[in-house]
Amino acid sequence: MQSEIELYRPQNLAEALTLLAQYGPDGKPMAGGTNIVVELRDGHHNCKSLVDLSRLKELRGINLEDGYIVIGGGTTITELIDHPLICMHAGILKEAAQLFANPLVRNRATVAGNLVDASPAADTAPPLLALKAEVQLMNRAASRWMKLEDFITGVRKTNLQPGELMFAIRWPVPSDRSAGAYTKVGLRKADAISVLSAAVMVELDDAGLCKQAIIALGAVAPKPFRAHEAEALLLGKVLEPELIAEAARLAAETTRPIDDIRGTAAYRKRVTAVTVRRLLTRAVEVLK
Repeated sequence: MQSEIELYRPQNLAEALTLLAQYGPDGKPMAGGTNIVVELRDGHHNCKSLVDLSRLKELRGINLEDGYIVIGGGTTITELIDHPLICMHAGILKEAAQLFANPLVRNRATVAGNLVDASPAADTAPPLLALKAEVQLMNRAASRWMKLEDFITGVRKTNLQPGELMFAIRWPVPSDRSAGAYTKVGLRKADAISVLSAAVMVELDDAGLCKQAIIALGAVAPKPFRAHEAEALLLGKVLEPELIAEAARLAAETTRPIDDIRGTAAYRKRVTAVTVRRLLTRAVEVLK
């Protein structure tokens, strides 16, 4: 049985950071609570205090700052869907948000919460990886930026230290010669954990050669990740169907899926190759 937990509701960010510093490993930040409350009930967390961040205005908002789209860690998944900056500069993140759980959960769940939970199937991770996102981690004394790719280190493991919270997420505004595509494969169309999720971003130069390609995958390894070898294959080349197919094959080879109730490892590998090929083809067609 879960022992009693103290719940604190700070009125501002400074108070929240002071509480987190005071309790260290025994204190957990909480915003929407859609993950941590369930895990506390099931005995997966053993903390003595929760610091409720849901009322902190400092953690909300989506803004354009110095060439970056910056979203507060406490921004809800629902807020991503119709915000003009997300619609204009991060369509793949909007698509992921639309397929995230169900409306009740989207209204509570936050972007930072989804990333800090570090599920291999975290819905926002592949599109944010494809956008080259960084996360801002903050404690009472300082803050630091870290690539999202480095932040999640394994199944339910991150580089978040005791006393820290995820204050913000940012990514550079994509160029006009960029296009992206996203998809999520699940056992049903809504309210389902991913069997596979994938996001790609492609940028072409004025000659039509690939200037940048990013392929991000979720639910097919211990953590969401980028398929760097497949990305490198595409650089500096015309993205013809045969080359795209080879990159998709390489992306599938880098996966480390498992068998579970949602699908077999072999199925996930096959679907990865097909999915990445389709997404890259879709992105290139937009740029033609």
